[in-house]
Amino acid sequence: MTDIEEIVLKLREFNQERDWDQFHNGKDLAIAISIEANELLESFLWKKPEEVKIEKIREELADVLNYAFQMADKYNLDIKEIMLEKLKANALKYPAEKAKGRADKYNEL
Repeated sequence: MTDIEEIVLKLREFNQERDWDQFHNGKDLAIAISIEANELLESFLWKKPEEVKIEKIREELADVLNYAFQMADKYNLDIKEIMLEKLKANALKYPAEKAKGRADKYNEL
């Protein structure tokens, strides 16, 4: 069993023990991801990047990832596969020789 499979299994067990699957439809999981991502963002509000509290980042990032993994599980998506596919697509959009050291969008390179 991979690490990702173990995490997804633990999330399933956690939710089943609480009968929470009924609340975890695609729409609500997407909303939860957005809310948790905003809580992660709030950790940086009015601070310099180096002033953030790492424990708060760990907590909020875990929430974002938990909901994202649950959404992937809900739609039977292979997390490793979709992440590697996206990375490959981004490599085509942002070739290293054009994008290195630049923050421009792919259509502005």
